[in-house]
Amino acid sequence: MIPSAGERPRLVLFDLDHTLLEGDSDMLWCEFLMQRGVLERARFAPRNEAMERDYRAGSVSAEAFSTFYVSTLAGRHAADWEPLRRAFVHEVVAPRIGAPARALVATQQHAGALVVLTTATNRFLTELTAAHLGIAHLIATECERDASGGFTGRPAGTLNMREGKVQRLQEWLGARGRRLADYESWAYSDSVNDLPLLEAVEHPVAVHADPRLARIAAARGWPTLRLHGGAP
Repeated sequence: MIPSAGERPRLVLFDLDHTLLEGDSDMLWCEFLMQRGVLERARFAPRNEAMERDYRAGSVSAEAFSTFYVSTLAGRHAADWEPLRRAFVHEVVAPRIGAPARALVATQQHAGALVVLTTATNRFLTELTAAHLGIAHLIATECERDASGGFTGRPAGTLNMREGKVQRLQEWLGARGRRLADYESWAYSDSVNDLPLLEAVEHPVAVHADPRLARIAAARGWPTLRLHGGAP
């Protein structure tokens, strides 16, 4: 539905991992780097699995989560990572974004919505995914760089996770001269970590919801959605 004259414009916020993407970008990136011999499997695999488990449980801090995954980029410049980043999106990410997810994004865009991809995963890793989906607007965790432009392995600024997603959204809208209240707003997410964002919009939708979010969605009568196969 395209808003008619006098109606508020539509804002649609999509989480990425386990929502549009079947899997988690950070975890898949680490597995990809281990397969390529960039990360040592014996040392890194257990930490990667534990971080994913703690994130799904909502028990890891935003700082620990973001720092762990941004640290995989440390010591190199963007140009050094570019061939691997492009291979990762082509070989790993794109095949995990199914037709229903692509159709949902396209439907919202064709309806005239302002569509935003908002993710806790860092911008360098996800900006090609946003482009692949045809989403022009990305809010993501930022990566700190040194004076030469190299990645330090630390996140920068407000982390785009939990309450940080709401803060970053408000800042992004403010830079456009807008407020969240100016829009009829939707948010799609799988994770209880995104509860602050889901509560901030008018139309929250639980997609492949984790157990805690599923209980909240059921209690509040939020719609639920499945976009890909496998367990949520």
